[in-house]
Amino acid sequence: MSVNFETADPSKLLAAFKKAIDDKKVVTWSYDSDGDFTHTPEQWKNRAWLRPRISSGKLSFSFLGKQREVTTWEVYSVYHGRFTESMMAHCHDLFDRASVRSKPTADDSITTKVA
Repeated sequence: MSVNFETADPSKLLAAFKKAIDDKKVVTWSYDSDGDFTHTPEQWKNRAWLRPRISSGKLSFSFLGKQREVTTWEVYSVYHGRFTESMMAHCHDLFDRASVRSKPTADDSITTKVA
């Protein structure tokens, strides 16, 4: 998992962030019917997705790159940094610590080559 938020209630944190999007308090992120998040500014829209996973004491997100577009370090870092920033700005009372991986993990889907 690339992005992790340590929290007593991961379900509540996820629901709060989705509600902030629904209430238009967060306007630079959206989520789809699968629950995956994408950054909405035109330059970044649908360039990648962050997929949530709830576990004990932690809300984690894996990175999903586009299948037909090479994942650049710029896209990878923008999605991680801006998502963490948005969670801190809107849900800071619901988690204690955020951590971001500088390199993909086995749970991430990075496109390094396009067929």
